[in-house]
Amino acid sequence: MNFGRGPSVVLNVGGTRYSFSREVLKDFPLRRVSRLHGCLSEQDVLEVCDDYDRERNEYFFDRHSEAFGFIMLYVRHGHLRFVPHMCELSFYNEMIYWGLEGSHLDYCCQRRLDDRMSETCTYYAAEEPPGQSGGGPEGKGRRPPGAEGGKWLERMRRTFEEPTSSVAAQVLATVSILFVIVSMVVLCASTLPEWRAPENRSMEEQSRYTAESVREPSGIIEAICIGWFTAECIVRFIVSKNKCEFVRRPLNIIDLLAITPYYISVLMTVFTGENSQLQRAGVTLRVLRMMRIFWVIKLARHFIGLQTLGLTLKRCYREMVMLLVFICVAMAIFSALSQLLENGLDLGTKNKDYASIPAACWWVIISMTTVGYGDMCPITVPGRILGGICVVSGIVLLALPITFIYHSFVQCYHELKFRSARYGRSLSAEFLN
Repeated sequence: MNFGRGPSVVLNVGGTRYSFSREVLKDFPLRRVSRLHGCLSEQDVLEVCDDYDRERNEYFFDRHSEAFGFIMLYVRHGHLRFVPHMCELSFYNEMIYWGLEGSHLDYCCQRRLDDRMSETCTYYAAEEPPGQSGGGPEGKGRRPPGAEGGKWLERMRRTFEEPTSSVAAQVLATVSILFVIVSMVVLCASTLPEWRAPENRSMEEQSRYTAESVREPSGIIEAICIGWFTAECIVRFIVSKNKCEFVRRPLNIIDLLAITPYYISVLMTVFTGENSQLQRAGVTLRVLRMMRIFWVIKLARHFIGLQTLGLTLKRCYREMVMLLVFICVAMAIFSALSQLLENGLDLGTKNKDYASIPAACWWVIISMTTVGYGDMCPITVPGRILGGICVVSGIVLLALPITFIYHSFVQCYHELKFRSARYGRSLSAEFLN
């Protein structure tokens, strides 16, 4: 610790005192407590706690003492449970204050918290770092140089990133959705035989962006949509705070994947021209044009449901990997047994569909997922018994990780819903003003 004296420090939480050494605070599991180690002045300390006694080297936190006692049990033993006879949401608020999340709770308490959040439609957002919000009393008196420019950039950033933050953001989001819908309709219509028949052109000719194709209605619509998406992506990149983080975001990567093929196709057409030896490039161009289907994912910026799905998959990647491991192990076992029973043993009848284990893997996966195309099926009695076991095992294995994924989905939904409601309140205030 860079501030204070003495070999130890005292934390006073609601009247209950805890004594720690300075070195323990450096890597303390509670984020708010560990921040005390880097404080350089008394002003920095008062940003973390509510009061400080220099003589006793004591830091006072005006928080619930019994709740902090249960949080200290988690620090010592690794198990975090709710305080009896205390509201789950109040205890969760205490957890967020000290730097913990809902995932630190034991599983039974996580379910209680999810049920309570579902009943009240409440989510407590994590505390913003100091200096992020400009609504404090310090920001009302004087404005630092460049505050107006920073405020304008922040407004532009919210307009493009948060569709519910203002009226302009809602209008911009609506226009963007319309462009996505129009581009998808044109993409689907361009694959219809009736769309290509009047023009009597080959697929390679349709793939190239010649001067004639650009002047067609579909080419004009596509160019306008690409222009809108490009301008939107450039503006969002300019007003972003961290350019490197902007490039690494999944939705921004999808935007680039959807926009880049158009310009690559134009450049390839310009360089290849009408050379017959480069006609095979038409296959590449068709693949690039079909990548416009990624524009559908752009709708995730404007719909909580798609955002919740993406955030859930991001947080549940361990469960998804576990599910894939279950399926792969089951495929290896059932495919080997089915190939042995249907083709490997001399039982009088050999099923040619199960000639190899890789071929049997296809039957295993469609059976475990209860799809059952019927293109291949066992004909021997042992094979049919194995097929029934395979179907039942698939149902059980696929259902095992669902509970964990459901828990994460509920938590992500409440988080995004709370954020949307917060920007909705700012939109209402804008209407009133």
